Amino acid sequence: MASTPAPFAPFEWMIAWRYLRARRAEGGVSVMTWISLVGITLAVFALIATLAVRSGFRAEFVDTILGANAHVTVYASQRLDEYDRPVRTFDDYAERAERVAEVPGVIRVAPLVKGQVMGTAAGRNAGVEVFGIAEDDLKGIPRIADPETGQGDIDNFEQGIAIGSGVARELGLSVGDQLKLISPDGVRTAFGVSPRVKLYDVVYIFTAGRYDIDRTRVYMPFEEAQLYFNREGVADELEVMIDDPERVERLALPVLQAAGEGALIWTWQDASGAFLRALEVEDNVMFVILSVLVLIATMNIVSGLIMLVKNKGRDIGILRTMGLTEGAVLRVFFICGAFTGVIGTLMGVVLGCLFAVYIDPIFSFVNYVAGGGVWDPAVRGIYALPAKLQMGDVLSAMALSLGLSFVVTIFPARRAARMNPVEALRYE
Repeated sequence: MASTPAPFAPFEWMIAWRYLRARRAEGGVSVMTWISLVGITLAVFALIATLAVRSGFRAEFVDTILGANAHVTVYASQRLDEYDRPVRTFDDYAERAERVAEVPGVIRVAPLVKGQVMGTAAGRNAGVEVFGIAEDDLKGIPRIADPETGQGDIDNFEQGIAIGSGVARELGLSVGDQLKLISPDGVRTAFGVSPRVKLYDVVYIFTAGRYDIDRTRVYMPFEEAQLYFNREGVADELEVMIDDPERVERLALPVLQAAGEGALIWTWQDASGAFLRALEVEDNVMFVILSVLVLIATMNIVSGLIMLVKNKGRDIGILRTMGLTEGAVLRVFFICGAFTGVIGTLMGVVLGCLFAVYIDPIFSFVNYVAGGGVWDPAVRGIYALPAKLQMGDVLSAMALSLGLSFVVTIFPARRAARMNPVEALRYE
């Protein structure tokens, strides 16, 4: 007694391959196969490219936040000074900073003096935000003390100020030039408060990667900032850096307790959480929309297979009378549809990965063709379109495309398997 062939035997693959290479005279099935192939390729490419840009945008956004801003900001609750004026400063900032630095997971604590002033140079004006910080603490900020993007010598910080590249561009400054800072809350005299005006040498120009930071931020030596803003002996806040910023919530309470009475905290997630949550919702919506696009592309497989089954009705009848089982016929047409889905998915993955890897030259070409101005950093916040290729995104795109391709293939394949051979050959 002859044994039954194993599923997906070589002859099933041979028949499926012959059908996939059908000539135009045999019903144009090969044309439908190519349409399905191109559709799935483009859909998977769009899905992977979107996921890569999404991951890159979030990573770049978070990196620029964490690389140039405090992970946790400790500031004082409002109180009245000796003149009954409301203030929010720390008199004992050194002791508080020392206690916070002892919290496990905290890697750096820097007292800050902050203020907003007018910067003037060469007849140009710009509003800037001044951060008074010690030189050693400034060198510990990754995006600021970056020798690859910085200009000048950060070791000369005590002899001048450090400004963002956007401030330098706006005011036409370079290393060695002078920047005039004008503060309305200046010298107190018998006749009231007069503006404080002072010239500072620009010794360092940094590029943090965020337009809003580079365009507004100026760093000044801590003690000089205390004098300039009338903060002698006090600090406005403490800038805290931790080892795992993504899990900042686990250190929020210990840092608050170490900061002591009258202290409040504000984490980077509190500051940017709304944006990140909106970005996550947008990511999920985009994934669903592009998943529908992949589904539409895979539906072309159904139309192609239905045409193939219709055109091969006579062949199916002959094969069934020769002893082919329903399962064998089903597998033949399943291979036809699944083959298209697999090849289209692989081609889409290759194109999507290439897009993510070479996004910079691709974007430069698009910007050149469009005449420039495609990406406005003043609106986007970052200087270029980022892309970060992640294995999880690629695997999810492949699983979605292959899963849909296999599922939609089953229905026309079952129709072919259940075809009555007598009916198929009646009019032959």
